[in-house]
Amino acid sequence: MEIHIVLDNIRSAFNVGSIFRSADGAGSVIKIYLCGMTTDIDNPKLDKTALGATEMIPSEHYDSTMEAIEELREKGIPIYSIELTDDAIDFQKVKYPEKIAIVLGHEKRGVSDEILHKVDKSIYIPMRGRKESLNVANCASIILYEITRE
Repeated sequence: MEIHIVLDNIRSAFNVGSIFRSADGAGSVIKIYLCGMTTDIDNPKLDKTALGATEMIPSEHYDSTMEAIEELREKGIPIYSIELTDDAIDFQKVKYPEKIAIVLGHEKRGVSDEILHKVDKSIYIPMRGRKESLNVANCASIILYEITRE
């Protein structure tokens, strides 16, 4: 299993740190792509939630998410967005490939339309309460553990 995580303009350093920690916990994460406004690992707020996981998971900052997407495309890695779209598939009904990139979007705006047009699939986590979505770091944890469960 080889997982790449693309963070599309995540504004909270705490969310980014939490994603690093979950990535380490789930295992199999090769790299985290910090894109656009997403903070780099030198932000002290990030380490409050990452608790050292930034030293365990390789990462790189990209000026735009499209740069990361193009790099993954060149490597032939399937790209899945975690986003509620008209064609999104329930995350528990997906057969995940051995190599995969997952794209997580901005806390309020989600994954940008430009990026959604470039992904292979969109998947979603069903909401059973009244809210429409979960915190992005929680989504990352759920998806990472589902991908590695198989």
